[in-house]
Amino acid sequence: MTEFFSANDERAPNERPVSAVAPQHLTVEARGGSGTVPLFATGEWNAPQPGVERAVILIHGRLRNADAYFQLAHRARTRAGRNSADTLLVVPQFLAAADVDAHHLPASTLRWEWTDWMGGGTALAPAALSSFDVLDAVLAQLADARKFPDLREVVIAGHSGGGQVVQRYAVLVRGDAALAARGVALRYVIANPSSYVYFDTRRPVGTNGFACYDEAHCAGFNRWKYGLDELPAYARDGNALPDAAALEAAYVYRDVTLLLGADDCDPAHPALDRSCAALAQGAHRLARGRAYTRYMCGRHPQGFAHRTIEIDGAGHDADAVFGSPAGLAALFGDPVRGA
Repeated sequence: MTEFFSANDERAPNERPVSAVAPQHLTVEARGGSGTVPLFATGEWNAPQPGVERAVILIHGRLRNADAYFQLAHRARTRAGRNSADTLLVVPQFLAAADVDAHHLPASTLRWEWTDWMGGGTALAPAALSSFDVLDAVLAQLADARKFPDLREVVIAGHSGGGQVVQRYAVLVRGDAALAARGVALRYVIANPSSYVYFDTRRPVGTNGFACYDEAHCAGFNRWKYGLDELPAYARDGNALPDAAALEAAYVYRDVTLLLGADDCDPAHPALDRSCAALAQGAHRLARGRAYTRYMCGRHPQGFAHRTIEIDGAGHDADAVFGSPAGLAALFGDPVRGA
């Protein structure tokens, strides 16, 4: 019998070609060379869109099903009372080599190992570009006042694997300066990721505590993307690595909302990262998100301004999280205040 999975079902196997490739394309150029990525966008991506005041960049999960996330973004935008005249939707697609082969895509198409793009890893071909270079390129396009003269806010959001991308990008982002120079606000919305970047070697113990983790239990527990050891090439400024304290200070200053499904607490969920490095952060996504909030609040007791909001009745479901009142506010309005 054929096994059936809905488009948004994170239990589906991810190591098979995607069913749909986005019709528009973005050219990405950085120190590692150049390439293109497919993307879905409302309107003609390369044409001026005066009147657009907000851009929502939504990152797909591990299934690379950008088409499903584009549909989700449309549904959420409609529920929020927004439309294409004032709110641009953008969903870039991070493809695997199998996707490029199956769909006979141009040689210029960037492709990654199945999940390396989640942590900002470099593409396998045609150039050593990071998935974070892709987001930098999207922000550079949005920062062009000739194309988006009325833009006042950009939101980068992701669920599950996409949430991992957004959390890591918020730590290392290099492409936000042009938007800031124009006075365009940039916000990050992270939903139900499997893990987080920790800024030291402590990990949760017991109900509320933290202690230095014993590396004997997991040799890679503090490697990127779980910690700051062995940062990706994207993080380097020439040959220099960024200072850990500076990365944390910048991250704390950024506008970040963490959305957690109150029912996303299955320690055996098929799409949950159960590596030893992830398990060091907690048994399941809800526990890991709560622990990370406590961790950051404890490190910054004088005013940690990031928001953490639990969505009652939501499990590991992008529609339930982003379609909730708090999710809609985070994506399309003024975020409500959480923990």
